[in-house]
Amino acid sequence: MTAATNARTLNLNARKLRSLLTGLAFISPAIIGFLAFAAWPIVQSLYYSFTDYNVLQPPIFIGLENYRDLLNDRVYGIALRNTLYMVFIGLPIHLIFDFLMALLLATQIRGLSIYRTIFYLPSITPVVAATIVWLWLFNGQYGILNVFLEWLGLQRIGWLTDPRFTKPSLIFMGLWFGGNTILIYLAGLRDVPVSLLEAAELDGANALRKTWHVTLPMMSPVIFYTIIINVIGYFQYFTEAWVLTATRDGSAGGPLNSMLFYAMYLYQSAFQLFKMGYASAQAWILFAIVLLATAVLFRTSGWVYYRSEE
Repeated sequence: MTAATNARTLNLNARKLRSLLTGLAFISPAIIGFLAFAAWPIVQSLYYSFTDYNVLQPPIFIGLENYRDLLNDRVYGIALRNTLYMVFIGLPIHLIFDFLMALLLATQIRGLSIYRTIFYLPSITPVVAATIVWLWLFNGQYGILNVFLEWLGLQRIGWLTDPRFTKPSLIFMGLWFGGNTILIYLAGLRDVPVSLLEAAELDGANALRKTWHVTLPMMSPVIFYTIIINVIGYFQYFTEAWVLTATRDGSAGGPLNSMLFYAMYLYQSAFQLFKMGYASAQAWILFAIVLLATAVLFRTSGWVYYRSEE
């Protein structure tokens, strides 16, 4: 009996091993691609962050000098502050606006599908093309926004030339690109139990109270997800500001670098100044900041309500 049992065990283990090797063979292209194009470059960038490397010459190990230089880099500080401005001010404005739009688009009104299409269309428009359109809208002399202000009897605004208005202009423009988040919120609103809304209405709750005490708690997992995704995305804010401010000589950032963001400065360091070691150090600091922000969000997620807890 023991010999037969051992034989069956060996056969079973052999079949499991063959199944494992077959599965690994099928996914080996993905594994090789990940190791070659993701894992290895990540390890290299960590090493380069401790070196003086300009691509054309071999890297020279300099220890923590790149990180020390970043602490004394005035432009780097400006880029970091601009990015934090968008994360802490721009992102909440965008998420609140998208949630309110989702609430409006969730109502039963005539032509609702047309309105939903209108709000989602900008999300499938190429960002560069849409930003160029906004570049004309923000034009100080011919832009329609300043024409509208003059029609109201107000003074023209230097949307992209006055440092006081550059980042608010980006926030205002960002409201145009909220279709994906609105779509996520719409899907979450469909999952809010109608019975709870009806019970709240029977208890005398108005629309505002139903939204605050029923809809928001039920939507909290969806809201938490969009916060996490958008925080990561806003720390990498790049395309819109680059298109609006890039000049023929390759510089970007707007007046007084008021629209120079972290990812833009990293790009300039790496691919315009060829300071790859310096750019790698910036990338790893950004990784640490995003990791810390994500950890803080998860640690403070006690307000998120999951229906499985019932």
